[in-house]
Amino acid sequence: MLIKLIKLFGSLSPHEPRLVKKLQPPITDLISTTTAISLLYECVHTCIIGNMLQGPSGLSLAQTCVSKLAAFLQDADQNLKYIALLALVKIVPTHVDLVAEHQDVILASVDDDDISIRMRALELVTALVNKHNLQSIVQQLLSHLVQPQTSIPSAVQSLSQHVVPSIPPKAPSAPSHSPAYRLVLSQRIISMCSDSMYDNVTDFEWYLSVLVDLTYVSGVDIGAQIRDQLVDVVGRVRAVRAYAVKLMVKLLSDETLLVHAGEPGSCSEVLWAAAWICGEYCSELLAPEELLPYLLHSEVANLDPDTVAVYLQAATKVFGFWSTEAAQQWTDDLLDKIKGAVDSVMERLEDFVSSPHIEVQERAANILQLFAFVKHDLTTYRPKLEPAFSDGYSTSISVFDTPEIDSSPAFPKSLYLIHPLFSAYELNPVASAAQASVPVPEGLDLDTWIVPSMQVPVHDENESEVMVEKKVKKKSKKGKEKESSNGTRSKGMKKKKEDEEVLVPLEESETPEEIAERERLKAERLERMREDPYYIIDDQTSKPPVDDVDSIPIVQLDELPHPTPKVEPRLFALKSSSARSSSPRFVVEKEGEMPEGAMSATPQSHSAPISRQQTPSLFERISTPPPILPSFQQYDVPESDVRASTPEPIKVTKAKRKGTSTGKKKRTTGAG
Repeated sequence: MLIKLIKLFGSLSPHEPRLVKKLQPPITDLISTTTAISLLYECVHTCIIGNMLQGPSGLSLAQTCVSKLAAFLQDADQNLKYIALLALVKIVPTHVDLVAEHQDVILASVDDDDISIRMRALELVTALVNKHNLQSIVQQLLSHLVQPQTSIPSAVQSLSQHVVPSIPPKAPSAPSHSPAYRLVLSQRIISMCSDSMYDNVTDFEWYLSVLVDLTYVSGVDIGAQIRDQLVDVVGRVRAVRAYAVKLMVKLLSDETLLVHAGEPGSCSEVLWAAAWICGEYCSELLAPEELLPYLLHSEVANLDPDTVAVYLQAATKVFGFWSTEAAQQWTDDLLDKIKGAVDSVMERLEDFVSSPHIEVQERAANILQLFAFVKHDLTTYRPKLEPAFSDGYSTSISVFDTPEIDSSPAFPKSLYLIHPLFSAYELNPVASAAQASVPVPEGLDLDTWIVPSMQVPVHDENESEVMVEKKVKKKSKKGKEKESSNGTRSKGMKKKKEDEEVLVPLEESETPEEIAERERLKAERLERMREDPYYIIDDQTSKPPVDDVDSIPIVQLDELPHPTPKVEPRLFALKSSSARSSSPRFVVEKEGEMPEGAMSATPQSHSAPISRQQTPSLFERISTPPPILPSFQQYDVPESDVRASTPEPIKVTKAKRKGTSTGKKKRTTGAG
């Protein structure tokens, strides 16, 4: 009976706040003294849903509830563990510090055999993350993803198995071996680190190492998310780029990761990010020429086409940077080394030129032409000869003699060909409101057609009525038309043609060849109809002939003018809103790169394009979007039109008639 009363008060407390002060003392006493597990949980649950844990008076009650729930987590009963985790998840938003004191007990539940307990514990751990405990929590979660190595049985165990024959016990499967759970666990690790614009990450080098570790130990298809995180972090955090390039070189040089890229759970998408980072920030490479063989490995062709295209682009960037450095420190000894690198690159590109994927084929063909130009220049390059000396003295030059100045550089000019193609502009993170802040150029009206539409000829209503009357008269006088003369019929046909010129587009005149072809097709069609047993042939001459299908003119719809619907303003609003919509990704810096002459993100004029709001995804953290303005102009009342004072209300007075009202009252009273 007491449990039912507690449940009833728990349902009434959210609707009657005055019950909270009256219920706190007895419920606190019950939680501290009762030994009944079911009653204890109902009291804790009532405190949570009844908002009894908030305020100064609720702090001590919250401490008592959390300590009791933590004791449930250490119980052997799985049901108690589950309801304790379920209740702690509801307490975390208001008392995260109290729950964080039992972090070790909660993390132990992540490795429980019951999947429901593991999921609840994982949800609770995600809510406990902050700047101070992020690294320790992530390291413990990563340890659950590491596959345990099978232990070799000892000699005593092997001997006992042979002496006492029994059914060999099955090795218990660890709970973290489930692919679905491993996927959720890996996603939770990424979401904890990237939450709130990477607010909890203090060491980004550590976070990059975690992403690389996830590549090897996750064993599930989470490579796309790791790829996005690598590119996003390296692009937004400049101080971590040098360390990131070192890690990416290790990934690219790992042949095991490259060979097993096609297997499920290999996270081969990470190679896309590794190649892109090494190509975009190749200036951080210590030995650029040593990376080229890995980017052009024979196994690269087995990767995804998008990854192969990035590999080729990265190889071009790395060679361009290396050749530029070689030109700045040029010695003739580098000529053979660069020639060998160019030959090896062109040899590998020949295999990709014939790729069935258009993106790979196009990039390979373009890069091959660039390297062909560089190879030709290196072949025709001749090292400069040092000036000859005789007896240690140079030949004397007269004062009036002007020596010839050699303007050609001491290195092949083509070494500077490729690098400027990719280093003209620096790739910076873009602000989330950059697209909405692009100013509209002067003289550009977004509400008008670029190509004006043709007007449709409008016919008069009286003219259409006259046409209908003529058709009705023509049907009523159908028998008389046969008796009329040829001249009368020709006039009627002329009128009909004149009317048709207004309603129907002009027809092209047929050539004699087209007429003969039409007659031939008509004869063939009639012959097929005659041989068809299901077609009834009517040979009577009194009935009108069969409609000539081949003589029906084909109207070219392309020549007709476009209609001008009445809903054009709404159509323009949709076009402008769709063109300005943007989908911002993870945001680390609140202020990013803005376009030149950027205007305010919130348009001030009603004629500015309307930006469409989008619902952010789970990992997107975007600022409040600008309000959507109406498509019509607001009506503002001018100050001159405002009335200075309110007119006096009109008073209505009723005039009494003599002798009438008295009689009515008497009759009414008498009736009552």
